[in-house]
Amino acid sequence: MPESQKRGPREDADEPALRDRAEQAERDRDRLRHDHEQLQREYGRLERERNRLRQRVEQLKRQLDEARRAACRQAAPFAKPLKRHPQRPGRKAGRAYGRPARRRVPRRIDDTLEAPLPAQCPRCGAGVRETGVEMQYHEELPVPRVVVHAFRIHIGRCHGCRRRLQGRHPLQTSDALGAAAAQLGPQAIAFAVVLNKQLGLSYGKIAALFQQQYRLTVTRSGLVHAVHRTARQAAPTYAALCATVRGSPMVSPDETGWKVGGVLQWLWAFAMPDTTVYRIQPGRGFEEAAAVLGADFAGVLVRDGWAPYRQFTAAVHQTCLAHLLRRCRRIATDHPHTIAVDVQTILQQALALRDRHHRGEVSSHGLAVARGHLGTRMAQRLDRPSRVADVQRFTRHLHREFPALWSFLGDPTIDATNWRAEQAIRPAVVTRKVWGGNRSWRGAHAQQTLTSVIRTAQQRQLNPHTVLVSMLQAHQPTVLRALQSAAVN
Repeated sequence: MPESQKRGPREDADEPALRDRAEQAERDRDRLRHDHEQLQREYGRLERERNRLRQRVEQLKRQLDEARRAACRQAAPFAKPLKRHPQRPGRKAGRAYGRPARRRVPRRIDDTLEAPLPAQCPRCGAGVRETGVEMQYHEELPVPRVVVHAFRIHIGRCHGCRRRLQGRHPLQTSDALGAAAAQLGPQAIAFAVVLNKQLGLSYGKIAALFQQQYRLTVTRSGLVHAVHRTARQAAPTYAALCATVRGSPMVSPDETGWKVGGVLQWLWAFAMPDTTVYRIQPGRGFEEAAAVLGADFAGVLVRDGWAPYRQFTAAVHQTCLAHLLRRCRRIATDHPHTIAVDVQTILQQALALRDRHHRGEVSSHGLAVARGHLGTRMAQRLDRPSRVADVQRFTRHLHREFPALWSFLGDPTIDATNWRAEQAIRPAVVTRKVWGGNRSWRGAHAQQTLTSVIRTAQQRQLNPHTVLVSMLQAHQPTVLRALQSAAVN
């Protein structure tokens, strides 16, 4: 019997419904497959868009960091954007004129020159009657003129040991004779050193200045040899200044990039109130800092947050609050309503408390109590978690630097910032912008020696030119007496 005949009437009635349900399930499956493929495509598009946006955010962050570093750099570009509607230049009329000022009359007058009236009026030709006399003053540079000294050097021999001897005049800087008999004098060499090491002029510009202004012909190589000879004369003084830094009760270090022979090195500055030492070294780690300070330095170290400084375990540390405040402002701009605002407030209150103590408004006991309160508030604020990566990095940095935040409140003689090192390193950065660095390590040694002597002389209220002349005229390299007291103290 056929199958159709075997099925009953009810089964024949359910077959169309089953077929309809199967077709509907097939359509639903096709629709779901289509929706799944569409969602897969949409997911891939969103994934690509997310990666693109993530790369764009990272790129914008890098550009923002570079722009901020360029704005904070010590030798940032000097060009300023032009104002669309600038104010009128010069002094303003009325109360906005400002404080009136003029050049003072010189105390010393070398000569008096007469400016007589003309015999006749240049306009109408009539006679002239004198009605009074007024004074005018000129502070003028003398007409430059090279002075040539010729030394008659007497040469003899000792009767006992038969040693050859020769005389030396106090104005001489060298005992060389023969091919090296014609030399630059100490005034010219000291002037060249000041122009190069203090003011940043290149040797070519110094040679051009000597030729144009003084009719003194000198080559760039001749100036280089003279500068190196000055550095040799200053070597003992430089060593004494390094010893001063190692024994100082408070030092503020900093470092910046410096090229030697076109290769990146590091220029270190170790600043004190009366002494500054520069050192050019291959790295910027603990070993380089300890080469000047000594690994067992036990004074106060006022520094930024660079990690190698924390390895001086015997020292008392004070981290620079100016660096932290700048970082607070930057984070508060990018991520408002985070710990940056509270940390900035606490640090500013600490600085205000220091100022009140200096004015005598807060006693030493009150200063200690307030210091404890500020530390507690800072610790409580740092314990609050954050999901922002920048804030997390800043919080970890503050946890590491926490013991070094309040040293200036425990000892009011400690600086709260490393401004001394920043000020000391700025001239070197400007010089680096002008002529890049040194071509050899010999030039780098001369650079660090002479800039240290010049900077220290300025801090001691001494004329660097006079100090260098005294060094050049010394018969043997020795510690200059004008800086020896500084080195001892």
